Amino acid sequence: MGVGKEVPARVSRDARPADQRTHHEDEESMMTGAAAPRLVDIAQSAGVSVATASRALSGRQGVSTAVAERVKEIAESLGYIGNVHARSLAGGTSSSVGLVVHEVADPYFSEIASGVMRVAGRRGLSVQMCHSGRDPQIELRQLRTLIANRVGVIVVAGSGYLDAEAERSIHRELTRFTQAGGRVVAIGRHQHATDAVLPANTDGAQAVTRHLLALGHRRVAVVTGSLGLTTVADRLTGVHRALAEAGIPREEVPVVVAPFTRDGGKTATLEVLREHPGSTAVLALNDDMAIGALSVLRSRSLRVPDDMSVTGFDDVPVAADLSPSLTTVRLPMQQMGEKALELALRPAAKRPRRVVMPATLVERDSSGPPRRS
Repeated sequence: MGVGKEVPARVSRDARPADQRTHHEDEESMMTGAAAPRLVDIAQSAGVSVATASRALSGRQGVSTAVAERVKEIAESLGYIGNVHARSLAGGTSSSVGLVVHEVADPYFSEIASGVMRVAGRRGLSVQMCHSGRDPQIELRQLRTLIANRVGVIVVAGSGYLDAEAERSIHRELTRFTQAGGRVVAIGRHQHATDAVLPANTDGAQAVTRHLLALGHRRVAVVTGSLGLTTVADRLTGVHRALAEAGIPREEVPVVVAPFTRDGGKTATLEVLREHPGSTAVLALNDDMAIGALSVLRSRSLRVPDDMSVTGFDDVPVAADLSPSLTTVRLPMQQMGEKALELALRPAAKRPRRVVMPATLVERDSSGPPRRS
């Protein structure tokens, strides 16, 4: 499957590539905001000499652990990490890519990581991967760590957050990084003015919901991860559009929330069986939750799809090998990772680029008509 169409987005602050700006301009651009101090400011705040602050931030010997940690905490809180990164880029020494994913064990993210690493390997780059656990505060700390480690590129893979303050904090950190000459590409989130690779989440969810409705299901239960994730919001929009087309009020379709994991799928499916016993289909908003649903139904001796249909989303590699094989929505996950790093390694454009990746319904054995009463 080929890559999607590139769609221009909003205008960026400085469209010129980093190699067309001078080091002085990079430093000046970082100092325009109030939260971009000089090294001497960090030293004064920590109560140490400039030389000690410099050694602490660069990891050199001669500074106690306690002092080094204090200096680093002050630097992070005041946004000095970007300055360290700018000097690294000016020296031309950065050959590392930072990759932030929500869940290392989730096949969705491992497939994306595989694509990023494939391109990095061809370009002679190393990849540092971080795991946020879908926690915006952990994600923010991971971004700061990557920047402190002087990566030249950051790929942020996974949903954004509906929490506006959390997104503002992440946006500020990424803005400092790009102003210092770094490159950022997001996968699956559309809130930031960066290059982005965007799966067609809404279209895919609409397609799989239409599929269940076409089979005759009217008692569908949706199981999903946190409603605070933009990916969940986008996929629920697709579900609700299909319901509206069929004249089914969204209030008649329960939405059961649990962790966006296999265990979360088990928990949510048990709730469906307990609280919504008339349901004839479980529509899971990712494959991990769908696999958890299949496990619970099998343990309860419920046949899929005869007693209950199950659908997923993503088409992780194991989906076709399950018994029954999983009806799901296919996203080209490895290609998403490849495309993201390829975008990041291009010169910055005048306007951030948006690459929309297609979502394709894959009908397999886990979905069928509801059993007649």
